[in-house]
Amino acid sequence: MTCQDCLKLQEENLRLAAENTDLRRRLAAYENPHTPPSRRMYPTRIHRAGARRYPGRPRGHPGSTRPRHKPDTVKTPPPKTRCEGCGAGLGEPSYVGHRIVEEIMNPSPRQVIDYLSYEYECPSCGGHSTARHPDCPPTGWLGKNALIQATLLRYAERLPVRKTAEALGRTYGLSVTPATVLDITNRVAGWLRPEYDAIRGRIRAAGVVYVDETGVHVDGVRGWIWVFTTPSETLFAVRKSRGKKVLREVLGGDYRGVVVYDGWRSYPNYTERLQRCWAHLLREARYLAEHVEEAAALSEGLHALYGRVSVSPGDRPPPGLVGEARAEVLRLVGGPFESEECRRFAGKVVNGLDHWFTFLGVPGVEATNNRAERALRELVVQRKIMGCFRNGKGTWICETVMSVLSTWGQQGRDLPQALGEALTREWTKS
Repeated sequence: MTCQDCLKLQEENLRLAAENTDLRRRLAAYENPHTPPSRRMYPTRIHRAGARRYPGRPRGHPGSTRPRHKPDTVKTPPPKTRCEGCGAGLGEPSYVGHRIVEEIMNPSPRQVIDYLSYEYECPSCGGHSTARHPDCPPTGWLGKNALIQATLLRYAERLPVRKTAEALGRTYGLSVTPATVLDITNRVAGWLRPEYDAIRGRIRAAGVVYVDETGVHVDGVRGWIWVFTTPSETLFAVRKSRGKKVLREVLGGDYRGVVVYDGWRSYPNYTERLQRCWAHLLREARYLAEHVEEAAALSEGLHALYGRVSVSPGDRPPPGLVGEARAEVLRLVGGPFESEECRRFAGKVVNGLDHWFTFLGVPGVEATNNRAERALRELVVQRKIMGCFRNGKGTWICETVMSVLSTWGQQGRDLPQALGEALTREWTKS
């Protein structure tokens, strides 16, 4: 091999190494310990060839039978008076069979209602009073049920505005345009804004709040969907920032409770009362162990430690458990490690040492941020459907309506009924 051939091989190796580095960098956006399943390019579990698969419910899962309801009405077939074979007359049936089914009624067609309002003038003082029906909206030509159904189709059923307009026409015979659907949700969001503010006030008063954020584009500009949730309330906020000013805006500058978070640096800049998510820590440790051999013992140790210190949010841990857990973490990440990945991961664990075991000292705090991730999942699905927000109006409508509907869902309330009561309550104020 000549010197010229060696130079060509070296150049080719350098080019391939640079290409490999670039491809690894691109792939890291889709394959890393924090990538949600919806963005992964490859399945996390590969089915082994020849292994037996069990589709459907897991093996050993107890079955369940749908309960049979008592019929509300009985429908009889037209009686037969003649035999189909010989034409002889038939008497009473010799056997009566039953097939109980559950049916739904066709939606009622649209109605046009003339709501009267009465104006009164006091003969004594000359003052004026007005009497209006509580179901009459103060503006617009659509009634309360039309507003409710359009809002629920748009945000509870995840339909785009065009599909919402089509569903209203197909189901109720109500002819509206996509622009009208947007106007409906805008007006409903305005009437629901006091409830949104009330939810924010209750979250500010909570002893622990679970917070998470995910990216979204607003008119082509990168923004963030924030979620603040407790066991009984959920509040969404779409903002351009991922910084602590959003935390100050929603939680206030003097929040005294515990914030459970994934690990983003904005949170320690806002408060010291934090609980970092163990699910993220263990997932990152497992991912590191799959790619770096010396990280296997570290991953196993952290998983075993979490299994020992896990307690229910309402239980009190044994005395001294926090100190023992901190010492065990320092021992696990003490190293020395040869790989840069392990050293960087160990530094991350040590930097958050004050926030890994808050759940052991403060009752009611969970060790993971799964509650916030579950709350955020609904808007993540809607983001996939709509792609992005077109403007600030859309973000304002979405954060308002979704916060109220999510909160009512957590509280077990009937959404159409709760929405109707909220609209009536606001209409009677005007």
